Amino acid sequence: MTHSNTAFKKQNDALFTLIKSLTKSEKRQFNLYVGRLEGNVEAKFYTLFKVLNKQKTYDETAVLKSGVVSKAQLSNLKANLYKQILISLRLNPVHKNIRIQIREQLDFATVLYQKGLYSQSLKLLAKAKTMALEAEEKNIAFEIVELEKLIESQHITRSIDSRVDELTIEAKDLSQQNVITSKLSNLSLQLYGVLLKTGYVRNEEELKRINVYFENRMPKYNFKTLGFREKLWLYKAHLWKSFLTHDFLSSYKYAQKCVELFKNHPEQIVIHPVFYLKSKHYLFEALFFIKKYKTFNTELEYFNTEIEQGLIPKNSNTELLMYQYLYINQLNYYFLEGKFAEGEYLVNRIDTYIQTNIHHLDQHHIVVLYYKIACLYFGMGKNKWCIHYLNQVIQATTVGVAEDLQCFARILNVIAHYECGLDSNFEMQLKDTYKFLLKMENLQAVQKEIIGFIKGLSEVYPHQLKFEFRKIYNTLKKLEHHPFEKRAFLYLDFLSWLECKIEDIPVAEVIQRKRRQRRV
Repeated sequence: MTHSNTAFKKQNDALFTLIKSLTKSEKRQFNLYVGRLEGNVEAKFYTLFKVLNKQKTYDETAVLKSGVVSKAQLSNLKANLYKQILISLRLNPVHKNIRIQIREQLDFATVLYQKGLYSQSLKLLAKAKTMALEAEEKNIAFEIVELEKLIESQHITRSIDSRVDELTIEAKDLSQQNVITSKLSNLSLQLYGVLLKTGYVRNEEELKRINVYFENRMPKYNFKTLGFREKLWLYKAHLWKSFLTHDFLSSYKYAQKCVELFKNHPEQIVIHPVFYLKSKHYLFEALFFIKKYKTFNTELEYFNTEIEQGLIPKNSNTELLMYQYLYINQLNYYFLEGKFAEGEYLVNRIDTYIQTNIHHLDQHHIVVLYYKIACLYFGMGKNKWCIHYLNQVIQATTVGVAEDLQCFARILNVIAHYECGLDSNFEMQLKDTYKFLLKMENLQAVQKEIIGFIKGLSEVYPHQLKFEFRKIYNTLKKLEHHPFEKRAFLYLDFLSWLECKIEDIPVAEVIQRKRRQRRV
């Protein structure tokens, strides 16, 4: 088995990253595009492309030494190459999604209008508007209506009065719907940002602040008039609020509404595959939190089928998300079932996935995958490998990773060191964890109890251990369903670990027993 030592170093050069993202067919398309115009094959931008394409990591010194370009000209040449690659990609049929097709029709109509061919322009705009409305692309639809109004004002016909009224009403309706969508999408994104930065609400004050924030920014709407797009953002706004406030039953409810919305409008899966994938992932997350085992397993099996049978459109972006969500939820499946050893095969797959997509994955999601792998190894009792992957999380201190995740990675790291019997490192890890936790605001009772308990272990005689384990277990058990403390048990199943120490059985056995008792 191989294991990754990759931390989080990425190539920051945008052009190099773009070139490395190109598939073989896209590179072939670019070569054909360059060859279309005589002289392009000798162009400096194409020579630069060939130099950068051969590099494994971006090396500006090597580029300058190649003699392709001087240092003074490099910035402009890179900008030109970047633009030419984007033009080539836009021409590639693979990237001809509905939004590009609509924009293309709008561009053609604009050209016709500028040539004074008003009737032809209006015909194209009518076609583009129908496409836009069917695809729920109402921002583009509004642009089209505005251009229609402009042309109609210069293209006098007998029906001009009724046509103007019709377009005016259409523009007003689209404008109102776009405003609602904008407000809902802003609210959803802002709540998601809060969750990533600070995690779930920690006290009554934060709960009140989120509720007031949500209510003040929720626009007034008539549900009957909402289209697919408006409903999706409405559900997502409620979804993030419920995640933030620990209301995981509501999270399940709204995640399910998002997925059902796509099932009722299957054409939208093709048009908006990213939104569909994210909705599926939110559903998995909610099911995981409320431990709805059977539904989780059924949904995971169906998701696997969707991927294998190509039911979700594939491009570089969707494929990246597809496997990211698949791996996270496959790991969650083994956590729920307590079958940690059976999930070890995923480690190499995930390592390979991260290495292959290191230029595209954001660091938050890399850290989440590493933390999940660490938990898998902890459940297996392979604590040295657990520590190895936790180090990948702990080293990512400047990448905007959720404070909660960093906190529990450090706590799990201390426990794994204790389990390994690494006494010298244990004291050091304990001190480092204390320093980190002291910097956190509003440290939760669960975190304080766990770290205080671990610190005291060094002073406990072996025959007193079980008594201490029972003592901390009884303390934490009371907090398991506390509205602002239960979040801790989502990151780290500390209670199951304590039960395994008290009963002298593997932690997997404890979790499997709980799974049998729930039968849901």
